[in-house]
Amino acid sequence: MNINNAQPSEALGPVLAQLNEIVLDKDKQIKMALACLLARGHLLIEDLPGLGKTVLAHALGLTLGLKYRRVQFTSDLLPGDIIGCSIYDRNKGEFVFTDGPVFTQLLLSDEINRATPKCQSALLEAMEERQVSIDGKPRELPEPFFVIATQNPSEQVGTFPLPESQLDRFLMRISMGYANRDAELELFRGKDRRRLLEELKPIIEPSRLLGLQQAVGQVKLSDAVLDYLHRILEFTRNSELFQRGLSTRAGLGLLRAAQAWAFLHGEGKLLPGDIQAVLPAVAGHRLAPIASRMSAERIGEEIISKVGVE
Repeated sequence: MNINNAQPSEALGPVLAQLNEIVLDKDKQIKMALACLLARGHLLIEDLPGLGKTVLAHALGLTLGLKYRRVQFTSDLLPGDIIGCSIYDRNKGEFVFTDGPVFTQLLLSDEINRATPKCQSALLEAMEERQVSIDGKPRELPEPFFVIATQNPSEQVGTFPLPESQLDRFLMRISMGYANRDAELELFRGKDRRRLLEELKPIIEPSRLLGLQQAVGQVKLSDAVLDYLHRILEFTRNSELFQRGLSTRAGLGLLRAAQAWAFLHGEGKLLPGDIQAVLPAVAGHRLAPIASRMSAERIGEEIISKVGVE
């Protein structure tokens, strides 16, 4: 079967299977990451070091056949190290622009919160506009273009919290969590994950991925499900649980992510359950609880329990 000509469900099944062979016991996180990319979103993965964040990002890039580049964010990183800069060419007698690593299809921003806010903000235009402006001239990025960033917990030494404007550019934030006993024992007995990554082959081509992204928008929407989504936004804006509610852009992101989740599961019509499935990943990093720290899952549960499906 030619995967690039197959139906969406037939094309995405082998993609999920290959990713699950590399990242064990993380089926939900893998599906969430793939739904994020299908929705043309950028993904933030937050967790302790050593739980597979970078491996998942690398496996996604290889499996989807994307040009992949990785930037290790550090406190001395400069914006030019990401977007590129103009260097004077003595032979030509003029400045010549040299592309930075952002000119790729999948950029892994590893440990993004170890860089200064100035450096973090260098990605804002790229993530929102899919272009960068240098020397007053806009330069388009390749299509498709994704940023997958990993982030260590903010309480760790040497981290700079991402500003809200930067967090909002990420459609989803997920956590990996510890692997279960069976998965860890298999990891101990099996090959090194990085060796397995070297053996990975692309399952689909980038052009096919662009087609799948367009097909996500064909998942049908009913007035009832749009009303449910809007009542979720209204609840976050009026609830005493949060300092502020979800924005219109967040609502559009929630809708797009839910359509991608439905599409990933072979559904042609959006249901409230699709919105509920992606709600923690989309809303968790955008809502600031007033009283105490709440996990993204807890925030999702609170909203779902208070906003009924009519």
